[in-house]
Amino acid sequence: MKLVVNAATSVDGKLSSRRREQVTISGPDDFDRVDALRADSDAVMVGVGTVLADDPHLTLDDPGRQRSRRDRGESAHPARVVADSRARTPTDARVLDDAARTYVLVSEAASADSVEKLEAAGARVVTAGEQREGFAGEQRVDLAAGLAALERESVEQVMVEGGGELIFSLFEAGLVDELRLFVGSMLIGGRDAPTPADGEGFVEEFPELDLRSVERVDDGVVLEYVVE
Repeated sequence: MKLVVNAATSVDGKLSSRRREQVTISGPDDFDRVDALRADSDAVMVGVGTVLADDPHLTLDDPGRQRSRRDRGESAHPARVVADSRARTPTDARVLDDAARTYVLVSEAASADSVEKLEAAGARVVTAGEQREGFAGEQRVDLAAGLAALERESVEQVMVEGGGELIFSLFEAGLVDELRLFVGSMLIGGRDAPTPADGEGFVEEFPELDLRSVERVDDGVVLEYVVE
């Protein structure tokens, strides 16, 4: 499986403001780049925090890309994946409509009632691994086990769109293959504003990245890295 993380940050490395509300950092050309990356992926993945904060749809915008996928014998939109340890995804979230298949990865900490409600709303719930202590004492999904379960269902490329806690956890588990980062020409600031890699943070054995390309897009740049 190939796992590609995509994010947009301010010049000081923030995903949004300290209020954790959605901030538009990039522009139309970058939106199109992201749509193309989604179209090339088998699944688009976010953490439950992103679902709760932004209620994203995670589908393709370009009808031509939808047609191209159907012409290849695929669904019009890639599958959607939510990493949601305690099954907190609202049953009326947009990712649970019938536009595409949706997987919700939960830990054994998720209540049976919450899991049943998600399944009734159309989600394919995957219990990924045993309970284990995560940051802040919470129980986290075993991401390696969850992604392995998706791979068994022919998911070969996953695009990760956030948020920072999920991205950090994927790097921590050694699961990331590529990082594509749009850096916009704006300053957000704030010690409590989210970054692309929140969580506990690394204090040693930092992930090493190999910069493969730099491209100016809109009023910013897209940096493409391969994780070594």
